[in-house]
Amino acid sequence: MSDKEIICLGLESSCDDTAAAIVKRNADGSAEILANIIHTQTDVHAPFGGVVPELAARAHIEYMDVIVEQTLKQANLNYSQLDLVSATSGPGLLGGVIVGLMSGKAISLAHDLPFVAVNHLEGHALTAGLSDGLSPPYLLLLISGGHTQILQVNAVGDYQLLGSTIDDAIGEAFDKVAKLLGLGYPGGPFVEAYAKQGDPTRFKLPRPMKGRKNCDFSFSGLKTAVLHAAKAIQPISEQDKYDICAAFQASAADCLADRVKRAMLLYREDRNIAENEICNLIIAGGVAANKAIAKKLDELGKNHNFKLIVPPSNLCTDNGAMIAWAGITQFLKGNVSPLTAPPKARWPLYE
Repeated sequence: MSDKEIICLGLESSCDDTAAAIVKRNADGSAEILANIIHTQTDVHAPFGGVVPELAARAHIEYMDVIVEQTLKQANLNYSQLDLVSATSGPGLLGGVIVGLMSGKAISLAHDLPFVAVNHLEGHALTAGLSDGLSPPYLLLLISGGHTQILQVNAVGDYQLLGSTIDDAIGEAFDKVAKLLGLGYPGGPFVEAYAKQGDPTRFKLPRPMKGRKNCDFSFSGLKTAVLHAAKAIQPISEQDKYDICAAFQASAADCLADRVKRAMLLYREDRNIAENEICNLIIAGGVAANKAIAKKLDELGKNHNFKLIVPPSNLCTDNGAMIAWAGITQFLKGNVSPLTAPPKARWPLYE
């Protein structure tokens, strides 16, 4: 089956993006994205400064069928030309997951197509194969609004957790800092834009977990330090906001780099890889779009013989293409899901 062309429809609805895509896996193993449509719900959730699960689920119900039809039209295909359907089965906001999962099952049943229930995190983990043709093994830093993990990706379906956050995910910390400073939602792009105009040395913020022997993260204390810094200089000016954002982003990047550096050592030890041998470091998830963080990790990689690979930003945020590609990789391994596959609010990738 490995030399077979496969066309897959992938559906994603685990948070606040309603997404569908059609990906073709060519006989030579290369990938083509035939269509990739994402309906964002930013306007719906912005007034609340974060995602409201009930509103997200309702929006998925309203838009999923429309997005699927638009995706087929963009790819100039009909259901009979598909070979496979995949949909996110978790982890995520359960109401949203159910919408995409049930839609995928319905299409599978109505058109007699194989179905694969995909772990959303595996979609991120395998995106480098879709964007850069890269196969495991590699080291993965998954950074998003809901997840902050370092994983050793040994093969498709074989993932080893090296470290994770013990409190807030990094994307959540960016959102909360932006909300605190009144910048807007989602917070990541606002904080990054403000940081470019600020002095990262003005405020002395902590680097939680730095130097620890494990690879875990913590961002709650950093977020609290930002709160105290902002309170101490009221009334706060625009320049104050620039400087706080610059200091926060620098601290977050330093924390990530320190934890990844430790993971690099563990990765080499576990796989018995010499220090002068080039390895791959993949960044995935929405926060991977942050240029300052990518630059910091690129410098780290060059110093430790790790090549940094960051997929395009539209494949780092939640999207249907990564779900289609993950579905294809599982299908090629002979894995097909029953239509009884349950939605999961929690689904650790390493399980």
